[in-house]
Parts: sequence; C-alpha cells; structure tokens
Amino acid sequence: MPKKYLIFVVFVAVIFILTACAKQPVQISELKHFPVDNLDGIISISNVEIDEEISSDGNGAIRISVPESTTVRLFESENIDVENARLVYQARIRSKDLEGLAYLEILCHFPGRGDFFSRDLQSPLTGTVDWTTEETFFFLKKGDNPDIIKLNLVIGGKGTVWIDDIHLLKAPHQ
Repeated sequence: MPKKYLIFVVFVAVIFILTACAKQPVQISELKHFPVDNLDGIISISNVEIDEEISSDGNGAIRISVPESTTVRLFESENIDVENARLVYQARIRSKDLEGLAYLEILCHFPGRGDFFSRDLQSPLTGTVDWTTEETFFFLKKGDNPDIIKLNLVIGGKGTVWIDDIHLLKAPHQ
C-alpha cells in the first residue's frame, strides 16, 4: 500500500471519528411564551399589577408587592405533549427589599396522581437584585405526560418582585 494512500485513509478515519464524536446541538423548542405586557391569563391577581416603567424587555412586567409569604399562580397550560423530555420554566425576575426568598416553581399535574413540583432553589433572589434570568426544570420520563402545567412564583417573605419574559421550553434529557 503506497504511503500517500495510507496517510489519506488515516486522515479520513480521524475526520470520521471526530465528526461522530462531536456534540450535537441541544434541540430546545419553545412551547409557550408569556411576554407579560398585560394581566391577561394571570391566575392570581391579588397584589399583582403591570409595571410599565420597570421591565426587562421594555414592554412592561408583572410587579408583585406582598406583605407576607405567598405563591403567585401565574399561568397554566393544558394538553401539551411533552413526555420523555426536560421541561424548562424560564423567566427574568428582580427584587427590591425582599425579606426572604423568591424563586420559580413548576407544577405538573398527572391524572390520577396529582401535582408534582420542581423549584429553582439553586439561585433564589433575596434583598434587592437587578434583572436576572432564572430557570427550573422538570424531568419527564417516557409515558409521563402531564395534563396541566402550572407556572408559579414563590415569594417567601415581604417585599417586591418583578417577573417578565416567561418561557415554557422543551429540551431533551441531558
């Protein structure tokens, strides 16, 4: 076998191996986007208002001022086919003078089994924090398909929290 041919075969084999081992990009799809420039669809309306001046995207944000701990029920989505995937609840949030923690919570309701939750306790907000992107994940196995997905904001103390640019995403398991 000529030396040039051998070098060519090795080169092609190395390229093939590198291509096969390269990470494929993660396929994330948006299931729902809630821009929150009005209160349409918001479930909990107590202590909730639109703030047109403080916003992460310039189109208004939800401002929640509470005298004590509360869970703000924001949105519910029904009949979304998401089994065998990672649900991602993502939002921009900020806080002012918050005495306690604020974090995202996703609840998935399964017929005959009830609600199961996931909370973003890795990086909750407290005190005064400027806009930050927060996420929480819910891992669904094959055959797990919730009939209702609920997006909440948990505020564990008095203060003011804003939430904006809410997304419900679907990604593969990692």
